[in-house]
Amino acid sequence: MSKLHTPNQIQDFLDAELSWRVKEIANLKTAVQESGPIPEKTLIRAGLALLYAHWEGFVKNSMTAYLNFVNCQGLKYEELRSCFVVFGLKKSVNQIVESRSSAVSISAIDFLREQLGERAQLKIDTAINTESNLSSKVFQNILLSVGFDPAAYETRSHLIDESLLKRRNSIAHGDYLDVGKVDWRHLADEIISMMRQVKTEIENSVALASYKHIAV
Repeated sequence: MSKLHTPNQIQDFLDAELSWRVKEIANLKTAVQESGPIPEKTLIRAGLALLYAHWEGFVKNSMTAYLNFVNCQGLKYEELRSCFVVFGLKKSVNQIVESRSSAVSISAIDFLREQLGERAQLKIDTAINTESNLSSKVFQNILLSVGFDPAAYETRSHLIDESLLKRRNSIAHGDYLDVGKVDWRHLADEIISMMRQVKTEIENSVALASYKHIAV
């Protein structure tokens, strides 16, 4: 991924990232509706797996792009919200949590204090971990890790876990799954809606510079 320095650059990235996914889902909708040479049930089963792939892919890529943008702002750790500082100083944080040695903990704290005034260098390549199983719980953790409120998605937890993830896993494991056309179209619409919501959250955060630490 190229470095995203400006709001326009991340906007263009998010627009393109969502656009091709929405188009592909729309093509699937049309194929299911027209019931061509491929049986409808087969298309729906394939479509469910693809819906999940688009959901996971968009969350991972868009959130990584957001971290990329934050990283390119040239801010110091102390100028960022705590959730972003973790991505740069996670090794030291882990040492404090995992070590039973007072000397190691003290050393890690000293390191943290010294680093806070330096330019942030966020480790973004593996920062967004969907665990290849993007449940509502994993999604919530990702949202919190970049400073977003997961409450806005609480009503969709069952849809993510049962309607999407559970069905996708059944298909991936070779189980037969009978899903109706209307149910599939509704799920597709909901997934597109959630991707748009994630995109809007990132756009608003970029516009409002919500990634910055507000001194009290």
